[in-house]
Amino acid sequence: MSPYDFDLFVIGGGSGGVRAGRISGGYGARVGVAEEYRYGGTCVIRGCVPKKLLVYGSEYAHAFEEAAGFGWTLGEPSFDWAKMIAAKDIEIGRLEKIYRGLFENAGAKTFDGRATLKDAHTVLIGDKTVTADKILIASGGHPVKPAIPGAELMLTSNEVFHLKDQPKRIAILGGGYIALEFAGIFNGFGSKVTVLYRGEQILRGFDDDIRNHLAGELVKTGIDLKLKTDVTKIEKQGAALLLHLTDGSTLEVDAVMAATGRKPNTDGLGLEAIGVKTDAAGAVVVDAYSRTSVENIYAVGDVTNRINLTPVAIREGHCFADTVFGNKPRSPDHADVPAAVFSQPPVGTVGLSEADARKQYGEVDIYRTSFKPLRATVSGGQERVMMKLVVDARTDRVVGAHMVGAEAGEILQGIAIAIKAGAKKADFDATVGIHPTAAEEFVTMREKVKP
Repeated sequence: MSPYDFDLFVIGGGSGGVRAGRISGGYGARVGVAEEYRYGGTCVIRGCVPKKLLVYGSEYAHAFEEAAGFGWTLGEPSFDWAKMIAAKDIEIGRLEKIYRGLFENAGAKTFDGRATLKDAHTVLIGDKTVTADKILIASGGHPVKPAIPGAELMLTSNEVFHLKDQPKRIAILGGGYIALEFAGIFNGFGSKVTVLYRGEQILRGFDDDIRNHLAGELVKTGIDLKLKTDVTKIEKQGAALLLHLTDGSTLEVDAVMAATGRKPNTDGLGLEAIGVKTDAAGAVVVDAYSRTSVENIYAVGDVTNRINLTPVAIREGHCFADTVFGNKPRSPDHADVPAAVFSQPPVGTVGLSEADARKQYGEVDIYRTSFKPLRATVSGGQERVMMKLVVDARTDRVVGAHMVGAEAGEILQGIAIAIKAGAKKADFDATVGIHPTAAEEFVTMREKVKP
């Protein structure tokens, strides 16, 4: 008989924790889980799912514009922010019940409340105390605001989903995927959007051609993109907010959203007292099998700050369960993880950027194309699609694929399979394209970009 209440206790009911708990329960483990807010975590409750719903809603503005070129005559469209938010909330409520049910259907016991660690085997949840043989930290992360005067006046991605009224003028601080996705959302719904980014170009860490092309496309949609510009102070000015910028100018808006970074949720968990190591950013340090510096404690997902994507957290959680309770040791593979930025237009990417490929392989071949999509030739739209393949010149293996354009995420998912399987450029060339689609360009690029 085990001396513990549970074989596994999971701190956090997000995507990684749910997968780990569910699979562990399937292996016969007695599982407990604590969640202090809502089951589903960042992705389901205040991240990718509600954000994607808002992206869908905001894209109709462009569809209405395009329709005229195809012969449609429409009345003056109008948008109701409250209806959109209410519809989003209904769907998020439905998904939360599913996530809680996944735990409970696996036989897990759920606790509503904040969990902290008393020692390596003891968890405190409010006035309750439970013990566990193994503990999994899956507490995720949270957005942070820049430390400037008036920071308390800013929104983050947590609060923006619950705004009662749509801001007519909004400034978004940051140049990463969250900033650009919300810029497209508010722009599509009719707000005047200004993006302020202190760096030289948006999407730091992405392929440079992606960064440059997307920046130009965002400006075409009406977003005011101010690079090498930051905010030094925010002041309340009546019902508005006044931003003081690093170039000496000011900007008046109705709302400011900070999308300048996220931090792992490790403060106050009790990690330091029991010897769980964290890095300078507060992330839990783990080995290849997600084990921390304390033998029976593991961590997965954003709290480890490896690759902060929901499918990665799910994979890490599954690998943990297989390793610890399934007698099938395996570590999550973080190479060639595909990703999408649901900006407008969206970005899809997998593998290495051109710069990183040159560092790793030395000589690379680059194939790149930019074109006006078929839809835009009739609608009168000004958008251009960009696609790029990065190839190891020595082996002919495709080591990176990148796209800016409609359905980029959907298209790159299939390309990611080919790259993960080690496909060569010759394999792409031998594949017949689906015509007429934008995706066929990935198998018809023949001319190398000259250095």
